[in-house]
This record gives sequence, structure tokens and C-alpha cells, in this order.
Amino acid sequence: MTSILIVDDDQQIAELIEIYLKNEGYIINKAGDGLEALRIMEHTPSDLIILDIMMPNMDGLEFCKQVRKNNHVPILMVSAKVEDMDKIIGLITGADDYMIKPFNPL
Repeated sequence: MTSILIVDDDQQIAELIEIYLKNEGYIINKAGDGLEALRIMEHTPSDLIILDIMMPNMDGLEFCKQVRKNNHVPILMVSAKVEDMDKIIGLITGADDYMIKPFNPL
């Protein structure tokens, strides 16, 4: 089965994404910041990472840089940052795509 890691400090958003993905048959792991996500990735491989940018301890951009040092798992950044430059920075950092919050999960 496909495993997805959701990295977001907003528990409501993480749970909403989790509900929709579990209903589609995906295995879900969640982390509240980049440091926790790195610990999860040490023991649990993921087929996709859904990543917020603004988080405590280690933000999404730094997490993305760390992941890209030795992993090519697809990364979807999901952020409230809406400026074109925010998207460009996310993609340059290593994200494969960028989605703006709020979004319609359907």
C-alpha cells in the first residue's frame, strides 16, 4: 500500500487530509514539525510527503532541504503563503508541487 507522510502543525488540517486519504486506501503517518517528520522517516518510508512550510522547530523549507540530501520522494508543499516568490522558493528548495491553503479537499 502507498504510505503518505503529512507534516503540518495545524492538527485540524492534518486530520482533514488524513481522513480523505485514508478513505482512498492510503497508509498515513503524521508529524507536527520537520524534526518529528525526520524521525519518522528514519524508520518508516513514505511514497509521498504533504508538507506545510510554517511550523515550529524545523520549518518545511529546512525539512525539504534535509530530505533532498538523500531521498527523492515526491513532496507536495501545502501552505498559506500565496506570493509567487513563496511558490518559487518552495519549488527551488525541492518540492515537486505547491498548493495554497485553504483548499477544497474534494
